[in-house]
Amino acid sequence: MRKTRKRLKLHTIDKLMIGLIVLLLVSSPVVIVYSKSVLSKSNIEVERIRKKCEKQETINESITMKINELASLSNIQDVAKNYGLTYQYNNIIVVK
Repeated sequence: MRKTRKRLKLHTIDKLMIGLIVLLLVSSPVVIVYSKSVLSKSNIEVERIRKKCEKQETINESITMKINELASLSNIQDVAKNYGLTYQYNNIIVVK
């Protein structure tokens, strides 16, 4: 006696659901790897910009120190002497 198996009949909605689940299982690792790749690229760009900002801040500090050095009273007096200018005390008015 031969046993016959009943064959399970799938409706189109069942086939569609199985296909969708298989598609999700296959595509999810691809999406995860792609999103990690994009995140890595953006992190590299952020670090590049951060280094550029730090370099610019160092340059700005150097320029600020140079400005302060050039604006010192002794430097101003030296430049004034070179151009023949004199410091007249009677023209100074103190405001309180």
